[in-house]
Amino acid sequence: MQATQAFIETQGGPEVIDWREVTLGDPGPGEVLLRHTAIGLNYLDTYHRDGTYPVPLPSGLGVESAGEVVAVGEHVQGLKPGDRVATFGPDRNAYSSARILPAASLFKLPAGIDDETAAAGLLKACTVEMLVERCAKVEAGWPVLVHAAAGGVGLILVQWLKTVGATVIGTVSTEAKAEAAREAGADHVLLYKSDDVAAHVRNLTDGQGVPVTFDGIGMTTWDVSLKATARRGLIVSYGNAGGPVTGVNLGILAQHGSQFVTRPTLFDYYLHPGERAAGAARVFEMIESGAVKIGIGQRYGLQDAARAHADLQAGRTTGSTVLIP
Repeated sequence: MQATQAFIETQGGPEVIDWREVTLGDPGPGEVLLRHTAIGLNYLDTYHRDGTYPVPLPSGLGVESAGEVVAVGEHVQGLKPGDRVATFGPDRNAYSSARILPAASLFKLPAGIDDETAAAGLLKACTVEMLVERCAKVEAGWPVLVHAAAGGVGLILVQWLKTVGATVIGTVSTEAKAEAAREAGADHVLLYKSDDVAAHVRNLTDGQGVPVTFDGIGMTTWDVSLKATARRGLIVSYGNAGGPVTGVNLGILAQHGSQFVTRPTLFDYYLHPGERAAGAARVFEMIESGAVKIGIGQRYGLQDAARAHADLQAGRTTGSTVLIP
């Protein structure tokens, strides 16, 4: 099978993304040949591209995709040609019309979840499941702060937190994104470029601050997260959209009330097959029940990936984004 695949030979801006035509042979033992129907765009992809997360070069890009099984190799069980499946990695090379990858990284899609929804939401929703239920273990009644509440992960976070009974305080960059966060269920929405977020959060929580802050932005919101989080509260720093948090003096956590901070990675919580299966099953349940809706804010052709990266990093996207082969 002929396939178009993205690759990078050096790390840098969106312009380093290049394309090549390859011939895919038969899948080997434990492998599957997958024809893509939709590919997910994630901030993680930009980290692989720009060097925030170093990768061996040359490298493919993208970890999240959905499609149809074309062929299976020896010793593959539970999958056959024609099955609809999705993956969130960790193997890169999702930016392609087709690829060969380990069968163990694939999840069969329920009939009620279409390919675009799976490609747009599987990685983000599994990330949210990990953040809320495994990492922070949020309980009903807690006030929680969510930075970038109108982003791909942010909108899912808001919905998930409302489902478990939390009160959600979201931050966004524009009024249009504020409306998106409210539609997702956020109880309070603040504009982090103009509002004194920490002061507002303290106001909304009778001066206590929130027990958990979910910060997908990083360095530019680090100080706000410290000031908005309660005594003995937890800051979950899971993204670097505003730059990585570096040079942290642990004493600052004591100064703000013996706080905790963690920098979780999905694959440390989805390490074993049982953990992956349980997380995906929970995500599919939340989507099929309607508790979580995956909003696709924009679609790009596969070979417009560089423009999609530029728009994502410039804050011009809302919700999730898919690339269409």
